[in-house]
Amino acid sequence: MRNYIYLQIFLMSFFGTYLFSESILEIYEEALENDPTFKAAEYSYLSDKQIVVQGRAALLPSLTLSGSTNWNEYYQNDELQQEYNSFSKSARLSQPLFRLDSWFNFKRSKALTSAAEADFAYQQQNLLIRTADLYFGVLRAIDNLNASISEEKAIKKQLDQAQQRYEVGLSAITGVQEAQLAYDLSKAARINNEGNLFSAREALNALIGREIFSIDELGNNLEVSLPYPNSKEQWVETAIKNNYELKSSYLRKDAAKNNARSAASNHLPKIDIIGSGSESETNQFNYEGFEVNGQGIPVPSVTGRRNYSLQMSIPIFQGGAVSSRRKQAYSQYNQADENTIFTKRRIIQEVRSQFSNVVTLVANVNAQEQAVISASSALEATQVGYKVGTRNIVDLLQAEKNLYSAEKNLANAKYDYILANLRLSLAAGTISPNDIVQINKLLN
Repeated sequence: MRNYIYLQIFLMSFFGTYLFSESILEIYEEALENDPTFKAAEYSYLSDKQIVVQGRAALLPSLTLSGSTNWNEYYQNDELQQEYNSFSKSARLSQPLFRLDSWFNFKRSKALTSAAEADFAYQQQNLLIRTADLYFGVLRAIDNLNASISEEKAIKKQLDQAQQRYEVGLSAITGVQEAQLAYDLSKAARINNEGNLFSAREALNALIGREIFSIDELGNNLEVSLPYPNSKEQWVETAIKNNYELKSSYLRKDAAKNNARSAASNHLPKIDIIGSGSESETNQFNYEGFEVNGQGIPVPSVTGRRNYSLQMSIPIFQGGAVSSRRKQAYSQYNQADENTIFTKRRIIQEVRSQFSNVVTLVANVNAQEQAVISASSALEATQVGYKVGTRNIVDLLQAEKNLYSAEKNLANAKYDYILANLRLSLAAGTISPNDIVQINKLLN
């Protein structure tokens, strides 16, 4: 397993960029087509688009056509006396004239369809975040593993040095024991980071449904800056206007309100205009009609009927069901109202938290960059001191370890900064594929 990890890191570090390295933009575009979560959200949206069509249908005319054909035979003493066939057709046209319940249900369906559109828009934005999280998760895991490998090697040299000093009597056994403990801990950390890398890669693979062998690394051209506009409350105002989760919550609240109005309207009269018509035709075969008690009953060949009516119905008593559904619907509306309040508060909290997080990470990236400079200078000074005999191998290895750690921390701070900016934009509802395009320009 260790050798496989090292081989993967070697390929990704030296050959991947040039042979088969994939960018975050390429992975995002593939995720649009292959991510099951996003595709399920898309089909849910397409399904919910039909709600408004069904709600509108209750307000439009309905036309029903029907027809039948019959074959008739008349027997006496098991002998066929007469036979004929008949055809009939009818049509019924109904136009709702006064149905407030259907009208409010239509308004409910419009709100639900708009809410579904907002939900899908949010899922489109969320896919950007999920892709970036998984992508930089792999890069973070690679950096952590490389740092742990370097640290393990450095501590192993320290252990060897301590062992040599103990064997010649220059140090006590406790020095060897402490070095051994440090080495064992570094080995355990490296093994843990190997597992983290495999997990991170598998999570990214699951996003698009295939194995990714190498991805582009973050270059050195990242410039950190404070959020624009540099006002927490302006970001909050933007989120209240643009956040798709909040839009969906308001729309579902509106849908619940109209559902309650529809339920309350079931106490009112319902008026419809009805028009119907029917026509029948009889084809006779040597038959003029039936004879009953010696009297002939002719069968007409064609008959028809037209009917127009204005129908009204008023629910008087239905066992309390209408009143119960009204109370239930208004309780659901109150629930939707409380959910909207919670969603708004949660989004405001998220915007403020991510804004502060970006500000903190700007300072952190700058600090980590300075730490790398300081660690690099310290390593150069230690190398000079080692050459002239003023510093020992342990000091040199510790300086190397400090530089590896500073570089790892800087890389993690940059990843955190990028992701925090994306999360701030997501909370504000302003994130777009262009953000991925801009991030892609930072990779190499």
